Amino acid sequence: MKKIRSTTVLAVVHNGEVAIGADGQATMGDYVAKSNVRKIRKLQNGSIVTGFAGSTADAFTLLERFDEKLNSYGSNMKRAAIELAKDWRTDRYLRKLEAMLITADKDELLVVSGTGDVLEPDHQVAAIGSGAMYAQSAALALKKHAKELTAEDIVRESLHIAADICIYTNHNLIIETIS
Repeated sequence: MKKIRSTTVLAVVHNGEVAIGADGQATMGDYVAKSNVRKIRKLQNGSIVTGFAGSTADAFTLLERFDEKLNSYGSNMKRAAIELAKDWRTDRYLRKLEAMLITADKDELLVVSGTGDVLEPDHQVAAIGSGAMYAQSAALALKKHAKELTAEDIVRESLHIAADICIYTNHNLIIETIS
């Protein structure tokens, strides 16, 4: 899987709640171009939430295609993700897009990549972007040892930890939840 730099997106399912969040930093080369980009979007009247990492224009193209697939398949998130991944892998135009998506509804959490992968992550924690491993590690530890925290609390704290370590991640967070 291609490593996407310049952001961190994290999703956690915990105690019946789904939370997905991202930092707001956008970089161009080695400088910060913007510090408050919104990388989290709600789709299908708020029943599905997505986060993206990678080229912003590419990610918006994928979000539009994903929303079209959701409409075509009656909001069936897994089916829409699989169909998007198929198109992404085989379509000459889409194949060049450099982005990844995390998508979640009340029942499942998926990572979608341009290599045709649709992954259901272990332990109901998914992360993408340059700070992904820092945020994922923190989220797994918090999930295991701080059971009283909400999914939103875990995402917030984990993204702050990633922002302290990863130069492509900042502390301007957007977090959305689905209960």
